[in-house]
Amino acid sequence: MKITLLAILVIFIALISSPVMAGTKYLSGGPEITAAIAGTNEFSPGQDAVFKVNVENRGLIDIKFVLSGIVERDDLPNTAKLVRATLLPGDAPLIVKSDPQLVGDIGGGKSVQVAFVAKIDENAPAGEYLLPLVIEYTYLRTAEQYGQDSITYTYKEVKETIDLPITIKPEAYVSVESFSAEYLNAGNEGYLVMQLKNNGHVNATSAIVKIARNGNSPIIPTDSSIYIGDFPINGTVDTRFKVSISSEAGNQSYPLDVFLVYNDESGSQMSSKITSIGVPVHGKISFVVTGNPSPIRAGDKQVIEVTYQNMGSGIAFSAQSRISAVDPFTSNDDTAFLGDLAPGESAVARYEVSVDNSATPKEYGLDSEIRYRDALGNSQISDTMKVKVTVEETSPVMAILLISVLTVAVVAAGYYFLILKRKK
Repeated sequence: MKITLLAILVIFIALISSPVMAGTKYLSGGPEITAAIAGTNEFSPGQDAVFKVNVENRGLIDIKFVLSGIVERDDLPNTAKLVRATLLPGDAPLIVKSDPQLVGDIGGGKSVQVAFVAKIDENAPAGEYLLPLVIEYTYLRTAEQYGQDSITYTYKEVKETIDLPITIKPEAYVSVESFSAEYLNAGNEGYLVMQLKNNGHVNATSAIVKIARNGNSPIIPTDSSIYIGDFPINGTVDTRFKVSISSEAGNQSYPLDVFLVYNDESGSQMSSKITSIGVPVHGKISFVVTGNPSPIRAGDKQVIEVTYQNMGSGIAFSAQSRISAVDPFTSNDDTAFLGDLAPGESAVARYEVSVDNSATPKEYGLDSEIRYRDALGNSQISDTMKVKVTVEETSPVMAILLISVLTVAVVAAGYYFLILKRKK
């Protein structure tokens, strides 16, 4: 608002003709609000962006009167009062998550910073966009003094829009078009085969596909990167990664992160946003004892047969079982070769064991385990299983026969020593 020389002269005459009373009066235009994004205004597709906006009042005081007879004003005419800022998406491919912000009063020559949270669309086209920032405020338009002790204020409400320019950078990023898992069992190593596509807006050169563990996921990359070279927009590439699965994994899907490291058209190295996929994992290959051996009598030595079944979802290659013979059992043949066991298949192991004569007749549990190789040739050991072996009492016939044999042996030994003594 421009003040003419005549208006200034009239006000000056009115002031000097008033009775003596200290006071200050300001003459100026209203507030002049500007806004700009602090820091970088370049953002990436899919980014959770925080727009830090500096709101500044450039309205200045034109004239200041310090004379008698003036009633002191409560507000300055260049102060923006009760400022409210609202950020709108305009035509930009994003969603503004923040509500309108109450800023408060902004005096002339002052500024405040307001933060707005937004989500850039994952498939946002690269380019420049304008975000409308709506500023609403009130300011003192006029102050009319009546007599020596009263004044009337007139305020004006203002609503204006300031466009904030932003740039969405062209970037490459990968989408997983298809994938398959090979031999992914808990505790094993296997392969993850993926077909990837560049769904970004820039050709990627010297591109490297990377996979990474997602938090505490049991899927741990063994080979974490593959060089694929040039990866044009809408181009596809087939990749194969080796991964290991933690033994604690269950029979379900777990997350894995996939992203791209590449050079953009300016030669700058970039990293794409992360794409997370769910990879199905099968439980650990496990075995159960489905057939326990026949009872064995104390003092006997015999071959026992134990049947094992593969209860897992993967093939156990070159499986070999072992039984732990502990007192009162002994064995010189405690291992058996089972061969390849597919899911659901069974195999019989044969062990030669002896039972001490003093063994208490009852059911015993002998520890057994299976060592095998997974699909990648890694040696694995199953959980420990129990083989139930029942020891029975020695039969009466066998006891009598044993006593008879011992008696004959004693008599024969006595006769031998007697004859030997007579000869001497």
